Amino acid sequence: MRTLRFLFLSLVMIPFLSFSQSMENLDYISPFQNGMAAVKKDNQWAFINTKGDVVINFRADIAISELEGKNYPVFADDRCLIVEQKNGISYFGFIDKTGNTVVEPKFLNATNFYNGQAIALELLKEVVGENKALNKTVSYDKYLEAVIDTNGNVLGYLSPKRTNVILDKKFLRCPPKISAKHISDNLFAFLNDDNTWSIISIE
Repeated sequence: MRTLRFLFLSLVMIPFLSFSQSMENLDYISPFQNGMAAVKKDNQWAFINTKGDVVINFRADIAISELEGKNYPVFADDRCLIVEQKNGISYFGFIDKTGNTVVEPKFLNATNFYNGQAIALELLKEVVGENKALNKTVSYDKYLEAVIDTNGNVLGYLSPKRTNVILDKKFLRCPPKISAKHISDNLFAFLNDDNTWSIISIE
């Protein structure tokens, strides 16, 4: 009885040993951003925290960004870009640090967040008429450069110009380029058609 009691006390008093989780044969390990680092294996990406724990498992829909000449996914403002293919067209959205989708993939392109704001190409359908014989509306697909918050809500537009787009993989083989850039907390610069710049404030 005394032996059993001593063994029980020993187990309680001696701390349990913890073993670190190991990851092997990785193709790439990114620098830490926003407390997360991206790791690549077999063309899929996962995220680890500063303890080395896998917090988002390997998946194929993580979008990569170019940072200082390197290409890898990144978390900014607790959001990471994802991309989904629909009929050969890329649509962008965002996940949070648990891997849950917080902004559905619906934008034709998007930047990473900075100070709670990101630039995204919002897709719009513009109705221009009606085909009475077929009882159908005639419409065109266009997009606007918008500023969104971390939940995907549009805070404002960087230009009134609506750009025509054909949602066909034969014509849209890669995401349209974003003309604007974030230059300060709430300031954006937009490249005009004549290669001049406009500065816009979005609160």
